[in-house]
Amino acid sequence: MATTILVVDDHPIVRAGCLQLIQQIPKATVIEAETGEEGYYLFKTHAPDLVLLDITLPGLGGLEVLRRMQANNNKSKILMFSMHEDPVFASRALQAGAKGYITKNNAADHLVEAIESVLAGNVYLSPDMAQQLAMLNVSSSTSELNDLSRRELEILRLVGEGKSINDMSDVLGISYKTVANNLTQIKSKLDINKTAELMRFAISHGLSQ
Repeated sequence: MATTILVVDDHPIVRAGCLQLIQQIPKATVIEAETGEEGYYLFKTHAPDLVLLDITLPGLGGLEVLRRMQANNNKSKILMFSMHEDPVFASRALQAGAKGYITKNNAADHLVEAIESVLAGNVYLSPDMAQQLAMLNVSSSTSELNDLSRRELEILRLVGEGKSINDMSDVLGISYKTVANNLTQIKSKLDINKTAELMRFAISHGLSQ
């Protein structure tokens, strides 16, 4: 039986590299999407067996796409694929229903193993991320992002992209007031007063491309 894998990443070179690796999996067919919006549309129309989903996408980010995919089908198998090695991102993704998390630095060595493991019904973390996540759970984290919720991480990423509150409201499908309240919470948690400083923080932590 053929296996359909949806790859959602905004970099053509990354998608091409994933395709080359996935070709090692027998009878695997790949569908590609460049944006979160396109990825969610293809998810609904093709019902892939697995989604390889980048966290840092322009506009509708990976964590929000993950939330929508899970709301549409909570049995979906979604493997997050990210440049972020901070275990906070893996933690938030798993909390939102992802079945695995692999960093792009580990892709060449672990991507096929990760895909096959998630397809088999397991939860997959690359060895280094599993260790970091365990440390995050048993000790007080040094990550400045650890106190932020999934939605707050998404809003912080959009701040880094220079989005206005109205823009963020449109992208996330939530009210202006909800975005504004979240921004206030983010600033309080990070001890940052100005939105310009928040933007610099998001960019310096690699949240925005």
